[in-house]
Order: sequence, then structure tokens, then C-alpha cells
Amino acid sequence: MFRAPARLAWLDALRGPAALAVTMHHAGWTFVPELWAEVDRRIDLGTWGVFVFFLVSGYIIPASLERRGDVRAFWTGRAFRLLPLLVSACCLVLLLALAGVLPLEPQLAERPLPVVALGNLTMLQELLNLPAVISVTWTLSYEMAFYLISVALFQVRQAGRSAEIAVVLALVAVGLGLLVPQTMIGGRDDVAAVLLPVAVVAAVAVTALGHGRVRTAAAVAGGLLGLGLVILGSRAGTWQGVIILATMFAGTAVYRAEQGAVPRRTAAVAVAVVLVCGLFARDEPSWAPAIALAYGAFGLAFALRRRAFPRWLAWLGVISFSVYLLHPILLHVIPDPVLYFLALIPLSAMTYRLIEAPAQRLGKRLIAGGAEPR
Repeated sequence: MFRAPARLAWLDALRGPAALAVTMHHAGWTFVPELWAEVDRRIDLGTWGVFVFFLVSGYIIPASLERRGDVRAFWTGRAFRLLPLLVSACCLVLLLALAGVLPLEPQLAERPLPVVALGNLTMLQELLNLPAVISVTWTLSYEMAFYLISVALFQVRQAGRSAEIAVVLALVAVGLGLLVPQTMIGGRDDVAAVLLPVAVVAAVAVTALGHGRVRTAAAVAGGLLGLGLVILGSRAGTWQGVIILATMFAGTAVYRAEQGAVPRRTAAVAVAVVLVCGLFARDEPSWAPAIALAYGAFGLAFALRRRAFPRWLAWLGVISFSVYLLHPILLHVIPDPVLYFLALIPLSAMTYRLIEAPAQRLGKRLIAGGAEPR
């Protein structure tokens, strides 16, 4: 079983509870909706969980990219980290739907299947107004946009400006959120829903395989596409969508401060600005406490990062992607709450062992075998 290095144990210790918070949020609304409504009025646990994930991604993704120093290796690693389980889970959903076990999202039948498949496999469906095969994958659209922007900044040697970017994005989120509150990529424009992800795939491919100015141009184009999709296509509104990006760059600013690349005070100011701007991104009483507690949990774990964390907690973080992707499916398959929670962790451990871990090992071998000369 893979164990995270000690320096990353605090990140896995965050991922595990974050994934469980999302599962509890959906399970609560499924099994005990009246009780959960009272909880959700006070704090949105689902929002808490996904914002913890966004902060963790912001911290670790640029670190991973810069540690490798190779955008081809980065995109290869991301593909083998996410796509095998994502494709497997989507196929499982479709098989269960054909067997009559699981109801599909009604909107899936309203758009052409190839268009929906392209949007979901590129993880951009949330920003293209396309239905998701698995509801929780909306967060992956923002992760993908962040990857595109991070690669662009790395390629033009501006990755160190994370704190400034976080502040600018937070302020832009407020301004655009007030001026453009609703998504501009709407309706059922199948042409745009095909051309935009194809453009993103082309940008990623050329960035990974190209060289010199061609690679740089492709990376910049991908970054602009990612930013534009978030600004114009965030289904929850521009303010919330851009705040998600700002949150990830706030996580990056913390990483920069830890490495001594920016003053700690600068990173702290950036985090504070993003947090304050994010508190008002949604007009719901449970939103602000969830955001504040997500930042607080990340800050506490960061402060304790040099201490030992329970191995089971770090292990839960290792399998957290499986927990996150599989729990909506299991909610339909197992209608009993006790059996649901008893089955979720073993099933997630199995999919990690049989799908995620082998795919990650294969990705690492491909990276090692195809490393570019330095």
C-alpha cells in the first residue's frame, strides 16, 4: 500500500476528512433530509470539504509541476492519476443505469452523447453547461482550469507570483460577480461544447509534445482558455467560480511562503483577501462558516505539518479520490445508511488498489522512460 512521504502526510490528513464531509453531506440529504436540513442551515459540510480540496490542490499542484520541471511529465502524471478511475466510475454508472439500478441525470438525455462524453472526459463539463455523469465531478472542472493556468504561468516563468494572482483573482471575482452574476456559456450550444474542450485538449497536447515557442504559445493559450471558461462558464456564477480559482492560488501562496519564495506576511495577506472576498460569494447562511472553517482547517494542518499524523488518517487521504467519486453511486445502490458507510471505505480501498495505484505506477514508468533531456 502506498504511503505518502512524511512531508505530505498533513495533506492526506486533510483529504480524508474532506472526502468524508462530502459523503456525509450527500448521505444526510439522502437518508435523513429533515435532520440534515437543520445541519445544513448552519454549515454546508459539502462546501467545507471541497474547499479543503481546493486549498490542498493549490498547495501541491504547482509543487508537483516544479519538482518535475517538465510539463509533459506533469500532464502525464495528471492523466494517469485522474482518468482511469474517472472513466471506470462513469462506465459503472452507465452500466448500472442500463440495469435499472441507478437513475441517470435527466439532462443527460437532452444533449448528444458524444458531446456529453467529451465534456466529462476532459473534466470541463461544469464550465460548458453540460450534465455530469457523476454529480460530484463538477469540482474537477475547476481543478482542470487551475492546471491549465498553472502550466501557463510555469512556462512563462511567472509561477512565483501566486500571492499577487490570488489577490487579483479575488478582487476580480467580486467585481465580475456583481457585473456578470450568471454564466455566459449557457443554453445548449453543442458546437461550443465540442470546440472548447477540443481546443483545450489540443493546447495540452502541444504543450506536452511541443518545444520552444510553440510549447509556450500552447501553454499560454491553454491558460487563457482555462481562465476564460471559469469566468464565462461557472454554473454557480462568476463570483463563486473565480473565488475557487483564487482559493487554489491562495494555497499556492502558502507553499511559496513555506519555500521562502515570498514573505510570509505577503502570503498571509493574500489568503486573508481571498477569504474575505469568498465569504460573500454565495448568499446562504451556511456558506461563510463553511469557507472560514475550510481555511481554518488548512491553516491548522499546515501549522502541524511537521508532527506525526495517525497512519489511518493519512491512508484515508490516499484513497480519498475513490471515496469522493464512488459515494454518489453507492448512495443509489445501497439504500441503508449503516451498510452504505460500512461498504464505502472497503470499496474505495479496493478501487484504489486495483485501479488508481496501478495506473499511477504506469504513469510514473512512462514519465521515467520518456523524460526529456535536461
